[in-house]
Amino acid sequence: AGDMVQVGSRVTVEEGGDEMVFTLVGAKEASPREGKISNESPVGKALLGKRIGEVAEANTPAGKTSYKVIKIE
Repeated sequence: AGDMVQVGSRVTVEEGGDEMVFTLVGAKEASPREGKISNESPVGKALLGKRIGEVAEANTPAGKTSYKVIKIE
């Protein structure tokens, strides 16, 4: 837990009205299907260092996507 997203954080975000939960992990442990995203991925990089209430913007295959941080565990 903590007040800032870091590797090992479980982050609840809102994107386009939908809530998603990601766990930030190192590249070797990444498993997007399980919600484990690499700290080196576009979304992972965007979320690193963010605090609750902040918005991370990432360039994804679907275009620029904004994720609002709701909860950090």
